[in-house]
Amino acid sequence: MSEAPLLIVDDLKVHFPVPQPGLFSAPRPLKAVDGVSFTLASGETLGVVGESGCGKSTLGRAILRLIPTTAGRAIFAGEELTALSEAQMRPRRRDLQIIFQDPLASLDPRMTVGDIIAEPLQSFLPELDAAQRRAKVSAMMNRVGLSPQMISRYPHEFSGGQAQRIGIARAMILEPKLIVCDEPVSALDVSIRAQILNLLSDLQRDFGLSLLFISHDLAVVRHVSHRVLVLYLGKIMELAETETLNRRPRHPYTRALLSAAPIPDPSLERDKERLMIGDDLPSPLDPPSGCVFRTRCPKAAEKCAHEVPALAARGAEDGSVVACHFPD
Repeated sequence: MSEAPLLIVDDLKVHFPVPQPGLFSAPRPLKAVDGVSFTLASGETLGVVGESGCGKSTLGRAILRLIPTTAGRAIFAGEELTALSEAQMRPRRRDLQIIFQDPLASLDPRMTVGDIIAEPLQSFLPELDAAQRRAKVSAMMNRVGLSPQMISRYPHEFSGGQAQRIGIARAMILEPKLIVCDEPVSALDVSIRAQILNLLSDLQRDFGLSLLFISHDLAVVRHVSHRVLVLYLGKIMELAETETLNRRPRHPYTRALLSAAPIPDPSLERDKERLMIGDDLPSPLDPPSGCVFRTRCPKAAEKCAHEVPALAARGAEDGSVVACHFPD
């Protein structure tokens, strides 16, 4: 009998009301996340990939209840988070953490590194005394590759990679079950990215973490993820095992993203097929009818304009699902 998923997201929607000109005009909904469903197992990494503006970060924040949801459910460890009050949600935050994109912007410049990492301990483990907190902070700093001798320094004294390690230490200090990684390496140099990705993989192995890894870079996502969810204008286009997605992408949008991802081999990179998708990303305030990707899709037909494609296996036997009338 298979283990129950740690996280179940069921038809989650996040719509923001946008005021319209005119005294009596009703606000229009900006559909940042529009009916997303998936599961996440214990110890699994699910990559969420898509262009900027597709709703990736909004999805992660909505699951953690950092922003309100419009509809749908997020069930964590058998408990529906979206049904909890703020007071009921607070103790659950010990198991739900986030790592932000900009490491320095997410750290309080007036606090020392020791105080930043220890802050969750003060909130959730107030019974610890100062010496116990310092010992835990020093151990976690050492675990993420920072010298405990830096405990009294301030964030501006660290490089971008070191600052992200501080953010990881802060997220890990309570040993959570789920961490949302919101583009954690996009602001870092290429060489530092690999170090941070390897660190996250090591922490996942040692602590049994589940990761929701958000990125616009499929090359990064496929390096760390067990499965990949492709998001476009708040909707899932494809969801598959990482190896399956890379070997046999079925949605035109997935194929375009893969063709844009660099290949380390120069000869393969030079000779690979590059798939271009036309125009800019449509506004989520006024998404296309039918299939939201149809205005940029090279395979779009009349059916695509009138009928929303269901997310389904469509003949696949490997567990992958795709939202396309004409999948490859």
